[in-house]
Formats: sequence, structure tokens, C-alpha cells
Amino acid sequence: MKNIFLFLLLAVHSLSVQAVDLSLTDLQGKESKLSDYLGKWVVVNYWATWCPPCREEMPELQAFHDSHENTDGVVLGFNTEVISDSDVQEFLDDYFVTYPNFRVGPVSDTEFGKVPGLPTTFLVSPEGTVEARQVGGVTREMIEKFIKKWDAK
Repeated sequence: MKNIFLFLLLAVHSLSVQAVDLSLTDLQGKESKLSDYLGKWVVVNYWATWCPPCREEMPELQAFHDSHENTDGVVLGFNTEVISDSDVQEFLDDYFVTYPNFRVGPVSDTEFGKVPGLPTTFLVSPEGTVEARQVGGVTREMIEKFIKKWDAK
């Protein structure tokens, strides 16, 4: 319950900011843009292989992605390490992560906002605005509750 409160608190005290239309290339070399996902919620998750809370939330992010990718939401993972693509892919395979992942290297300021620690997750609305940030782990339930409240506005 504490995490849900934190997640919602960050959303209430932040302004909606238009997300920059990033050009992205995933670990398989597939190119896309953030604008390709307009009309869906985009869960942008900054993570690292050495981060225990990152590993703990991955099944939750995968569950959200699996149940929403064909309708109203996707998860995009942004790995923040200086390691090889093959090491990242091996890690993702070990954790059964299939949502798109991208290499961004070490970051603190991003197009979505500050990343003060890992994991950090941003929620981008179907209209392309950054609506929330959570520093620390998230769950599928947290994300879905936030979306339901936002949609009810």
C-alpha cells in the first residue's frame, strides 16, 4: 500500500510534461519511436542487472506487458549499464523478459525526467505526456490502479 501511495503522490505533485519523441533501437536491432506507441500507456523502466529491486519487479512488468500490449499499454525497458548487448540479452532470457529493451548507458537526467536511483519507472499517457514517476519497484497492480484513476479524471 505504501508503494501505491508513493506512486500516486509523485503523479499528483508533478506536471504533465510532453515526452520527447525518442528514436529507439532494441537489442535485436529493431528501430522504433516513442510516438509509435501513441494511443497506449507506455511504462518506461530504467534498470540494471546488478539491481535487486529491478530483478524483483521484472515479473510484474512482464505481466503488465503481456496483458496490455495488444490493447492499451506496453513496457519499455532501458538498461543503464556499460555491458555488452549479449550480456543484457542473456540476463533478460534468464528472467523470461520479452518486452522491448534498449541500451541507454548510465543516466541521471532523461527525456522523461530525473532518474535518481534504480529502478525508476515513468508512465507516459496515451497522449504522450509523462504523468508519473516511481523511484523504486513497481507492481502490475500499482500501474493498473494509477491508469484506472487517471482514466476516471
